[in-house]
Amino acid sequence: MEYYKYLRQYVGHRPIILPGSVVIILNEQNEVLLQKRLDGYWGLPGGLMDLGESFEEVAKREVYEETGLVVDNLKLLDVFSGSKYYIKVPNGDELYSATAVYYTRDVSGDMEIDYSESEKMQYFSINSLPNELTDEYRGFIEQYIDFEKKYLK
Repeated sequence: MEYYKYLRQYVGHRPIILPGSVVIILNEQNEVLLQKRLDGYWGLPGGLMDLGESFEEVAKREVYEETGLVVDNLKLLDVFSGSKYYIKVPNGDELYSATAVYYTRDVSGDMEIDYSESEKMQYFSINSLPNELTDEYRGFIEQYIDFEKKYLK
């Protein structure tokens, strides 16, 4: 059982802190891989931490589970947390996310969509992101763009 589901048995819908990771995967054209989730919104591959995992292990595991891709040489962009990252999901569960955001161009394997979580995967220009990208993920990508301008060019 996933750790957050185990916690929910005891705390119900009350707020909890959920750590997780996402990865900004960039191709040779400097496009970012996004997944269209079942709720119709685009996001970055990633997910929640299980007991005993590091943020980097979460990132690699979740990317592989959701996309079939293997990512290496992950670089930490930042960890996003605090009151700005409070979420109340449709079933009433409340949480504060603490998300480690990584970026990489080191990706291998064949893309395979996990249709239990995603409708499709697509690379987008970082300057032309879909309107249905959630504000949280858009903020992560915008911080990457700022970082890239300052330090990677």
